[in-house]
Amino acid sequence: MTPDQRLQHLNHCPPAAFCAALADIWEHAPWVAEHTVALRPFASADALHSAMLAVVAGQDEASRIRFLAGHPELGGELARRGAMNAPSTDEQASLGLGQLPKAEAQQWDALNRAYRERFGFPFILCIRQHSLASALLVFTQRLGHTRQMELQLALNEIAAISRLRLARYLQASDPAPAPSH
Repeated sequence: MTPDQRLQHLNHCPPAAFCAALADIWEHAPWVAEHTVALRPFASADALHSAMLAVVAGQDEASRIRFLAGHPELGGELARRGAMNAPSTDEQASLGLGQLPKAEAQQWDALNRAYRERFGFPFILCIRQHSLASALLVFTQRLGHTRQMELQLALNEIAAISRLRLARYLQASDPAPAPSH
């Protein structure tokens, strides 16, 4: 199935199938797809992604913080146990964050604790756009930001992550089920 065919499937499938198909795009936030399905059809993947981002941006600050808090820590305990959703596991594995040597894991744990204490949600970074060294550098730099700046940066990073996840879904080789009406 081509990306265009997969998008057309999303445009015409039952709402439950739409939500299930996009479940892993957003970390522990099925409500994003649930709120987006009524906005169909989408002319492009960019239009679909923009609509989903608008759903997230339309939430009040407390809801956005709960949304951010549902994301796993980079190189944290969940990564080491492999207890994240498949996309997060793959993303963190791309930098070896689940298999860090003990001293490096302790460094990431300390940064994760400091970040969460300072901002109230986990550090979020589109790690597919980084090396381990650049991710660590950005992590330490962002600890010096204001909370408002970090709220916006976290949402920007989620936009990048979700766009890559959506592209992977649309380009997947396994066939999507035929739309049922």
